[in-house]
Amino acid sequence: MLSPIVISGEDLWGCCKNTVEIRVEAQYLVFYFTNPPQEKLDSQKGQRGPAEGGGMAATHGTPTGDLNAHGISPSGEVYWNQDAATLIELAVARKEGMFSAHKALVTETGERTGRSPNDKYIVDEETTSEDINWGDVNVSTDLETFTKMRAKVVEYLSAQDTLFVQDLYCGADFSEALPIRVINQNAWHNAFARNMFIRPDAERLASHSPEFTVMHAPHFEADAERDGLNSHCFVIVNYQAKEVIIGGTRYAGEIKKSIFSVMNLILPKKGILPMHCSANTTGENTAIFFGLSGTGKTTLSADPNRALIGDDEHGWGANGVFNFEGGCYAKLIDLSEEDEPEIFGTTRKFGTVLENIVMDESGVPDFADVSKTQNTRGSYPIEFIENRTLDSKGGHPQNVIFLTCDAFGVLPPISRLTPAQAAYHFISGYTAKVAGTEIGVKEPQATFSACFGEPFMPMHPGVYADLLSGKMAEHGAKAWLINTGWSGGAYGVGNRMKIRYTRAMLNAAMDGDLDNVEFVVDPRFGFEVPVECPNVPEDVLQPRNTWTDAAQYDATADKLAAMFNKNFARYEAGVSPEVNGAAPRSMA
Repeated sequence: MLSPIVISGEDLWGCCKNTVEIRVEAQYLVFYFTNPPQEKLDSQKGQRGPAEGGGMAATHGTPTGDLNAHGISPSGEVYWNQDAATLIELAVARKEGMFSAHKALVTETGERTGRSPNDKYIVDEETTSEDINWGDVNVSTDLETFTKMRAKVVEYLSAQDTLFVQDLYCGADFSEALPIRVINQNAWHNAFARNMFIRPDAERLASHSPEFTVMHAPHFEADAERDGLNSHCFVIVNYQAKEVIIGGTRYAGEIKKSIFSVMNLILPKKGILPMHCSANTTGENTAIFFGLSGTGKTTLSADPNRALIGDDEHGWGANGVFNFEGGCYAKLIDLSEEDEPEIFGTTRKFGTVLENIVMDESGVPDFADVSKTQNTRGSYPIEFIENRTLDSKGGHPQNVIFLTCDAFGVLPPISRLTPAQAAYHFISGYTAKVAGTEIGVKEPQATFSACFGEPFMPMHPGVYADLLSGKMAEHGAKAWLINTGWSGGAYGVGNRMKIRYTRAMLNAAMDGDLDNVEFVVDPRFGFEVPVECPNVPEDVLQPRNTWTDAAQYDATADKLAAMFNKNFARYEAGVSPEVNGAAPRSMA
């Protein structure tokens, strides 16, 4: 492989005698030498395409297909199935990012630092139209629009000087895994994809045939008015064509979430529950953790006493739980080495991709700095977590954990749910935004996301809730609601629940230490609250007792109960009387 080196003018004369090609890239003269290290030459033997030396597109790596099959006719170089190290070095050479002081790759995603839910579409076509729960979340577009935008993406990608391709799998249980192909314009997005999905061994790679393809053109922008879209950004899923096209956004999370949405339609038809959750296990005792962003899903599943299965997306099938991914995509805001040592450690490793973090002048990340976004992220292969399962699988869960960050400060830090309450809270998918995180937000705002992943759930929430209830009943799983939010008052008055208390409560629940403890029923929300828990002060367990003004607690709790009921009204017709009966009630 030819080696790119950027050279200043004063070095020009001494180097030119060794160059074979000079290019202008990003306002720099880049010289490609004929004398790279021998080990790099040896590693690339037989990996260049037939056009080498002919001025046409060159192929690097291990191709397992032909981009022409997707309509893409590359005019530049194509890197197939490169390892993360190569991709990250290429990303830095191409000025897509820079190294931190610890050699993690630091990138920026521009104006879009999170998902673009208003720009996501599903093609309304005959094979899946009746399966989709159409509405504000699952927004339809027609085949004509998809075909038009696909043609533009294909033309754009074909014209790029470099493309990057990864052939991967979604799903650690290969009996149910989805073979995918990800085609990227940028090396760092390709490294992200390789981090986040299952990396096949040489044997599986040789036989890989994609069943779904993602074509990613982050720098291509749509003409919203002319193209009939909401903005210059678009994420369009076509289940019939088995393709996803993405344009106008550099936020890497769109790549993985689009495939997650695909799995959420495919797997329920096989009796497998797809879940937006983290999971861990002792080998004998498996737990799954549902929660929206910022509730502690990644943090709490990284437990020194339990092996991590995965931090975000799983399936629950006939053999138990399996990870969809080959890596983790951790939220890094306020990350500390003391509270989250394993995750913190990943940010100091070559191979990790850091998004939108701020570094000091020495290149050390400042995870408290949110000047770019509160949604700072780190992508790393799951192998960077030492305490993990080797196969990214676990048995049938004994404990199902629902995590919420209640900024109103009224929910108990831990409560036990009946099966009907479990279904109710699964469908509700509650957490709360805190004041100050968005312009105009002066007090906590309730957020409900069905199944803790509504933007990625194409089917009616009742389908997933029924699957969850059935599997919990079959395997005798217990359900718990954990509040990682505020205690002693709402955000701005009370304090965030200490992580060590939350971990102590979780461990007690999962280890059976609460089995013989007295519980009291919360009169408003109906769930059971323990009166004691090892290593947790008793006054923390009853939220009303932590408020200085009990009347204010009651008013705030009634307000939240009304929000629950208002949100659930849209699901009432599709669930059983038992589930509807699990709704909270006002005490006023």
